[in-house]
Amino acid sequence: MVAPAAVEMSYKDALYEVLRSEMEADDSVVLIGEDFANGGAFGVAGDLLERFGPERVIRTPISENSYVGVGVGAAMTGLRPVVEIMFMDFITLAMDQLVNHAAKIHYMYAGQYSVPIVVRTPAGAGRGYGASHSQSLESWLIQVPGLKVVAPSSPADAGGLLRSAIWDPNPVVFIENKLLYPKKGPVPEGIPPVPLGTAKVLRRGEDVTIATYGRMVEHALEAAAVLEPEGVSCEVIDLRTLKPLDVTTLSRSFGRTRRLVCVEEGTGGVGAEVCSRLAETAGALGGRMVRVAAKDSPIPSAGPLEARVVPQLEDIIEGCLSSLEG
Repeated sequence: MVAPAAVEMSYKDALYEVLRSEMEADDSVVLIGEDFANGGAFGVAGDLLERFGPERVIRTPISENSYVGVGVGAAMTGLRPVVEIMFMDFITLAMDQLVNHAAKIHYMYAGQYSVPIVVRTPAGAGRGYGASHSQSLESWLIQVPGLKVVAPSSPADAGGLLRSAIWDPNPVVFIENKLLYPKKGPVPEGIPPVPLGTAKVLRRGEDVTIATYGRMVEHALEAAAVLEPEGVSCEVIDLRTLKPLDVTTLSRSFGRTRRLVCVEEGTGGVGAEVCSRLAETAGALGGRMVRVAAKDSPIPSAGPLEARVVPQLEDIIEGCLSSLEG
């Protein structure tokens, strides 16, 4: 089988192309959210309002719980809404709809209804937006039965995972780190779907497994490159989907290296889940697990302070070296 030709594309443009192509292919795909007259807060929606009109690109008031609720209802009636929340911090306002409705309706109605909704949201720090516009709250969401949680790190995965999320019958929260939007990389022509629930080994190594996702993938690969001349061989795994978690890929790697460093931009809940799952499935193997995460602090606006709270390259290197002790 010949692999499709690749084109250079930004993370933001890969998302746009999938939204455009899916909306062209199927009238059931609709967009719901704020500020679409300007292409959305970070420009992902581009000209979709002009292309498809206000009946399919629906501009809403600033009321996240209300318009996520509209999306849930639309999904129950046969549409495939893609709902945009401007900043992940504001997903807190829609938690009732996500946690108590979208995630549970399929179960409560014994499978008579599905909720094929995608909730897209930019997350993360690095732009000085302050404590209420810079959070990574995915660790809350992975605790909710019925939700799937996706956090791509590359343009190819952003597009491929979004395509899969749109056609998944379950509600999917799709987390886009805001610093990744301009990142460019090779994207297969046509942007084929990437299956949800599959991690990807980006670099092979023998001494330490680094498991991460989103913007931290870049830092992890840099850390592996720095440590290689020092005689430390790091395997880097991009989780891609945080729920369901690809425990098989993680267990296979940890079973070989016996050392795990889990890196996340949030405050440690994803790493806690990864470590506990590996302890259950591979605990007899021994070894050591280390979490590298944000400090227990609101995220400051000042750049130097922000960098003290959110994990940096040096923190990952230190975590890897710590995992080799004892």
